[in-house]
Amino acid sequence: KDKILWGLKRIQNEIEKKNFKFDENLEDIHMNIENRLFELIGNDAGYLHSARSRNDQVVTDLKLWLKKSTVEIDSLLLKLIKSLIKISEKNIFSIMPGFTHLKNAQPISLAHYFLSNVEMFKRDRFRFSSNMKSLNQNPLGAGAFSGTSFNIDRWYTTKKLKFEEPTNNSLDTVSDRDFVLDFLHSSLVCSLHISRIAEELIIWNSDAFNLITLNDKLVTGSSIMPQKKNPDPLEYLRGKTGTFIGNINSMISIIKGLPLSYFKDLQDDKELVFKSNDQLNISLSLLNDVIKNIVFNKKKMLSLAGIGFTTATDLTDYMVRELQYPFRKAYLQTAKIINFAEKKNKKLHELELKELNKIEPKLTADVYKILDLYSSINSKKSYGGTSFENVKKMIKKAKIKND
Repeated sequence: KDKILWGLKRIQNEIEKKNFKFDENLEDIHMNIENRLFELIGNDAGYLHSARSRNDQVVTDLKLWLKKSTVEIDSLLLKLIKSLIKISEKNIFSIMPGFTHLKNAQPISLAHYFLSNVEMFKRDRFRFSSNMKSLNQNPLGAGAFSGTSFNIDRWYTTKKLKFEEPTNNSLDTVSDRDFVLDFLHSSLVCSLHISRIAEELIIWNSDAFNLITLNDKLVTGSSIMPQKKNPDPLEYLRGKTGTFIGNINSMISIIKGLPLSYFKDLQDDKELVFKSNDQLNISLSLLNDVIKNIVFNKKKMLSLAGIGFTTATDLTDYMVRELQYPFRKAYLQTAKIINFAEKKNKKLHELELKELNKIEPKLTADVYKILDLYSSINSKKSYGGTSFENVKKMIKKAKIKND
């Protein structure tokens, strides 16, 4: 045992210092290491492979690697969430239009928007952490697929390798790649969230919207148009989602219809996992840089929030509360008022009371209190709503949960 451990540490040191000579005539890395161990300690190296197979060793190594990678991804997600919380703290009272169908719908706090992204990335953290349950089952000792006749203690190796429990069925153990699918799926969903916010910021950065400006270090020029400042990093993030979709579809195609137990098809799992892991690390780091370097055109946001009758729902709700109208009647009355305002080329709060009373005689001057953008936002006090007090509470909660 001591000889083998000494030899393996020596080999590890040689590999890390790039002094290890790989022989392509030997079958794989396992045989290269075992061959070198024979050179270092002689025939005792022959005991190395007792009670184990490449099949259970490789799946053990991959799980250990994924556990470490999952922790690293969680750390990057946490950094991104903290950046989103920080930007939210600075923009509680900044007003922007909330969109449905990319049409102005209702005014919201800018902080409320970024807190919505916090929720998405919180779910990503939960998704990756949930994967740890299957990753913490130790495959070592399953052998080729049927177990081993040697008197091994799988609970001992489980403890030493910091797993929680051994796997329960040796045949399933070497065949199982559900944990790979879980990782690829979690990576894909996270990349979808990154793509969504990237797309939104691309739209906001467009000359048509002009709601944000990106720091010069985050944009690129045109080869022939000197004035261009293109949001290439955001387009990069949006486009890379295709890579994650391809990786998980490839893994699904490999596993689909694959009989038990081990087949060479399964070795492609590592390339797909490594690609997704590397790309997700890059994407999370890049998005964090973008978030930290956005300049908001708050005047334009406020101005745009006032276009498109965004307080119309508030007028409807006012009639339900104050005039005791059924919602649908209030909705139709509001629609008539909007049509009138459009013809007059006025916003709702610009209509005179006598103009409002032509359509709805019961309205009083109090109605103007709810047509203000700030009042509209502050009225959305239901749990999770965009009111300023709600946003403050959600920021506080998010800071505690993601500390």
